[in-house]
Amino acid sequence: MHDADTGVARRDALRFGDRGLTYAELAAAAGGLARRLRGHTRVAVWATPTLETSVAVVAALLAGVPAVPVNPKIGSRELEHIVGDSAPSLVLAAPGADLPDALNTLPRNDIEVTANDLSDGQDGVEPDPEAPALIVYTSGTTGAPKGVVLPRRAISSTLDAVADAWEWTSADVLVHALPLFHVHGLILGILGPLRRGGSVRHLGRFDTHALTAELHAGATMMFGVPTMYHRIAGEVDADRRLADALSGARLLVSGSAALPVHDHTRITAATGARVVERYGMTETLMNTSVRADGERRPGTVGVALPGVRVRLVDEAGVRIEGGDGETVGEIQVTGPNLFTEYLNRPDATEEAFDGDWFRTGDMAVLDADGYVRIVGRKATDLIKSGGYKIGAGEIENALLEHPGVAEAAVTGEPDPDLGERVVAWVVPAGEPPTPAELADHVAGLLSPHKRPRVVHFLESLPRNDMGKLLKRSLGG
Repeated sequence: MHDADTGVARRDALRFGDRGLTYAELAAAAGGLARRLRGHTRVAVWATPTLETSVAVVAALLAGVPAVPVNPKIGSRELEHIVGDSAPSLVLAAPGADLPDALNTLPRNDIEVTANDLSDGQDGVEPDPEAPALIVYTSGTTGAPKGVVLPRRAISSTLDAVADAWEWTSADVLVHALPLFHVHGLILGILGPLRRGGSVRHLGRFDTHALTAELHAGATMMFGVPTMYHRIAGEVDADRRLADALSGARLLVSGSAALPVHDHTRITAATGARVVERYGMTETLMNTSVRADGERRPGTVGVALPGVRVRLVDEAGVRIEGGDGETVGEIQVTGPNLFTEYLNRPDATEEAFDGDWFRTGDMAVLDADGYVRIVGRKATDLIKSGGYKIGAGEIENALLEHPGVAEAAVTGEPDPDLGERVVAWVVPAGEPPTPAELADHVAGLLSPHKRPRVVHFLESLPRNDMGKLLKRSLGG
């Protein structure tokens, strides 16, 4: 999974805390496991943030056997569905890991991260690029999770495309604390460094002190989600060592959800560094990104990656021509980064495509220079009020500019006069502002028809393991 390099065998490939593997050690451990996996149809991987998970997935790729990463915090009903749907013939887990009942019914192979056999486990035959590499299950917010079948060419093409955009090389050392059951942490965060011949240092769990230490100790890149950057934004003014560490990083990348402009601004003011945002999905891997050598424009997810085509369509499915920065449309993408199918769901697969174009369900506007600005999900973030189409994201960013707002979410709810009214869900910073004060604040920054008509105050906003806001839990 990495570029040729004469010294690569002795180079650090993976490190989790005080445990690590060089490329030679990874090849030995994964190679030995790969030989034992041949002949299996699919394998489940108990995807804890560990060396063992990384070795298991690399071994499955070497063996040409599709791997199904399983969230270790998953509920019993979802797990039973995933096991029944994907029908793995084996489960891979770290020695001593306590598995739930649905996985205990499967044959188990403990993942060893040491091996004496120094061969790489490959038999010289590279699987077909269309062969399934991973089956990653969606979060299931609108029903039972769907198994997204990701072929080998989707993984290789997306990693090479972001390497081009981010000028990612074997000299880079990535630090992150992302979970390894999802494409962000596993494909970008583990397989990405390995494909480049670089290294990754996984923190296990996110901690700004541990992040600071790794950046001061030679890490050049950080991957994170907005909840992590929100914590950084809240601490960086008072923590000079953290600010210095971030200012010395070559690249700070945020993904999985929109990073509020307010957090962009606070981090840049304290460090001089500008966070890069990119846009991807389980079904598409990476679609767009702000380039390392391009303008780092807060509130955008950059331009289409090499090999990927992006278009906006209106409600009738007609392409929106040009880029006026104002007209909202649904993002559709096509390219080698796309998934093959939803496992056992030909109906859902067919519904997801418009010819060769994948319907993302995400709404955006396109600037004249090709920069994409996402305004939200079609199902939960596009509010039709008083004849206007309003994106929830810009109202959320406006609310976050108020000093009395720590976190904010915006949804729509039925209104007999407007069709839908704008509803704000706010976690206050200290004494809560009044609803009227927040409405006036938004109306002053944006326009009157975008002001929230209803404001709810909460102690926290519901989020999933990736930090994504669960708006359906808010009743939006």
